[in-house]
Amino acid sequence: MVKRLSIAWRLWRLRPWWRKALNIATTIFALAGAAIIGAWGLYQLGVTNNRGAVDKNYRSLLEVSEIEELKSSQLSRQELDGEWALQYGRVAALARFYPANARLILTAAQHSDDPNTIDRMLAAARIYIDDPKGLDRLSQRISQIISEVPQQQYGNVIPWMQGVEWPALKQAILRDSALIREAGRLSGVEPRLIVGCLVGEQIRLFNSKREMFKKYLGPVKVLSVQSQFSYGVNGIKDFTAKAVEEHLQDPTSEFYMGPAYEHLLDFATDDHTTERYNRLVDYRNHLYSYLYTGCILHQTMLQWRRAGYDISDRPDVLFTLFNVGFSQSVPKPNPVPGGSHIKVGDDTYTFGALGFDFYYSGEMADVFPFEKERFATNQRPLTPEEVARIQAGVSDCNRPERGLEYRHDSSATSAPQEKPDPFGVNHDEVKPINHTAQ
Repeated sequence: MVKRLSIAWRLWRLRPWWRKALNIATTIFALAGAAIIGAWGLYQLGVTNNRGAVDKNYRSLLEVSEIEELKSSQLSRQELDGEWALQYGRVAALARFYPANARLILTAAQHSDDPNTIDRMLAAARIYIDDPKGLDRLSQRISQIISEVPQQQYGNVIPWMQGVEWPALKQAILRDSALIREAGRLSGVEPRLIVGCLVGEQIRLFNSKREMFKKYLGPVKVLSVQSQFSYGVNGIKDFTAKAVEEHLQDPTSEFYMGPAYEHLLDFATDDHTTERYNRLVDYRNHLYSYLYTGCILHQTMLQWRRAGYDISDRPDVLFTLFNVGFSQSVPKPNPVPGGSHIKVGDDTYTFGALGFDFYYSGEMADVFPFEKERFATNQRPLTPEEVARIQAGVSDCNRPERGLEYRHDSSATSAPQEKPDPFGVNHDEVKPINHTAQ
């Protein structure tokens, strides 16, 4: 055998290089072909098939799928709410052992109309618990306590949200959600804070001119745009808008928001008075109303922070200061929420309380979520192109003649004169009230 190999090696060495290369290539191709044919044969014989296996938890998986469906359409509102109460109790029990899974299930519950789905999610999680006895005991105790209290049907706990006005106003706000979020991004303010100011102002308008707003706000679900004394959907006075613009440009001001915001409210023309009026009294595009609102909130917060008082976590105070204006924004410890009195139904609220109620109600939280930081500081100034796009958004719509409110001839609509206060504040209406005492 050794002799044969030796002879073969000598003959191989005597071959020319091209023949050696040809032999090597032929051998490689032969081996590759054999490998391919062999793999094909194994495949045809079924050797490579993964026949699968029965899951060790197949009975549990089956039980989860076979949990009896709740016929939600056949349950009364009270019965369905009772089922949800029990489900939340079971999720609370799971949270004592597996809080991460409980959070996921609770989030899913917010996007489901069927409590039966939550039952299945809880049962699916239970499969992987080695000793579920502790969980079962706690879940049964919570369910027993909940069952001992009869399910009530009181409606919304916030009285002013129980009327027909709030559902209509909510739909109108949702139509503007994209503009509100954009204004929040540009002004560095949580959009939900801007909505809180909007809610207070629109509820005030609805109840001050109830019959007129019943014809428009309810049926077509639109926001009211003011064009006399105060402008836009948030009722911003002309002198307040001017002050906002000046604060943006003045680095020495206690309200200064920083260089990134200096051009946010730049004008496209030299006629600032007319342009300011047109951008605020815009029936089709309310972006500037929300931008001015965001700037007022941001500037007021910075004023107080620079004075040593952080009110960024006090939406009730922020709403109050938005309502009473810069002139009454005096930083001090223990600020009290309040503002203009607004009667809704048989109850009287303050502007700050209405905004506070909305903010913490959870209403529209999927569209205007609670952000970890209510105020942000933008580092990059707007480019001229970005400013021009904001300016171009102003609609070419018919607006009431500016200054009509100051005319007293037969062609003008009669209206009460402004208070003599240089800042336009009605001191008879501004009575800060502790919200918790109402």
